[in-house]
Amino acid sequence: MSGSSPAARLQQLFEGRRLTPTQRRIAHSMVRRAGDAPFLSSVELAELAGVSQPSVTRFAVALGFDGYPALRRHLREVSPAGSSAEAGEDTYNEYQQAVLGEIENLRHLAELLADPGPVERAGRLLAGSRPLPVLGLRAASSQARGFGYFAAKVHPDVRVLDEGGSMLHDRIDAARRAGATALICFALPRHPREVVDALAYAREQGLTVVSVADSAFAPVAAHSDLLIPAAVGTGLAFDTACAPMLLGRVLLESMCDALPDAQARLEEFDAGAVARGLFIE
Repeated sequence: MSGSSPAARLQQLFEGRRLTPTQRRIAHSMVRRAGDAPFLSSVELAELAGVSQPSVTRFAVALGFDGYPALRRHLREVSPAGSSAEAGEDTYNEYQQAVLGEIENLRHLAELLADPGPVERAGRLLAGSRPLPVLGLRAASSQARGFGYFAAKVHPDVRVLDEGGSMLHDRIDAARRAGATALICFALPRHPREVVDALAYAREQGLTVVSVADSAFAPVAAHSDLLIPAAVGTGLAFDTACAPMLLGRVLLESMCDALPDAQARLEEFDAGAVARGLFIE
């Protein structure tokens, strides 16, 4: 574990734990501040997560430690001391730090993808669903639309669900009646309640839910059959989502691998685009 990033080490520590919503919130806060986590006091972590100090203590005990000091000692032991990147952090301005934060998120995603099993499983689920609903509201709507745009080039029936309201459940119903077996959801902070409700409803209707979320402890986790996390950057006024976008493209690649006619569809599209003069070369 010592060769992985701080965020990856924390994710590994939390994986497989049965945590309460409050404890998931603490875990999420630690992952988002992975570099600082070994040095935060229980009071500081409680303030960061918006919970009480006793909740932090109970969280540490839930992870198998005697208390929060024992958890912090463990994090310091497994964290490499004084890396060159950390030593030079103060020399970068806030814009550079935001970019470096995204690079760290991408490194963490690369480590996660060392096991291709979940992505390959997701690709098979998405390829086999006809139609394929793609859900993403508010901050995640652009992720859903981007995925849907490219997916439609190889998948025969893609339905992007990027608007909430009373029609959302109707559109899920329509997709299910048309034969949908799976739904992919892009979920980014702040997490709309509508998304959580929609996923719960989709599973009630028999759909298998694949989620791309900013954390394995995101609110959609409880309503996902397969969740693959990709962290967002938090160094600017508005979160950045390079890793979720890249993960979406990786899932598209996996879906293409599971669609026997994907290459033929792409070639047909390209031929049509040339004939129509669609793009300027």
